[in-house]
Amino acid sequence: MMLFSDVQGLPVVTLAEAAELGTVASLAVDAASGTVTHLRIRGGRRRGRTVLPWSAVHAVGPDAVLVRPADAADPAPPPHDLLASRVLTEGGDERGQVRDAAFDPDTGRLVTVVTGLDELPADRLLGLGDYALVVRSA
Repeated sequence: MMLFSDVQGLPVVTLAEAAELGTVASLAVDAASGTVTHLRIRGGRRRGRTVLPWSAVHAVGPDAVLVRPADAADPAPPPHDLLASRVLTEGGDERGQVRDAAFDPDTGRLVTVVTGLDELPADRLLGLGDYALVVRSA
């Protein structure tokens, strides 16, 4: 398992050319399926932001993220970041704020979301939007 906070700031390097594209800005997730869908990259040659689908990720290690060429047709996800999101239950009860999330770096599957109050298993996630991460009540 790996934490989102461990991945942020890692260099993103192409597998074939060993060219650095920039550093990891964030990981985009689909809360309903409990998976990381995209890698958001900042800096690098373009000096802006780049988004790659998780399918382009070859490996995530402690020192770098290795990526393969991506399909240009893959649409970028909405810019909702999991980290620092407010957490609400489906009934509207406040559950704190996301401090971190653990995921499997091989598959991109979320394992847990760490809030200021507790750890939530990924199977309780319902959706992520501009306002909050919504989770099933315990």
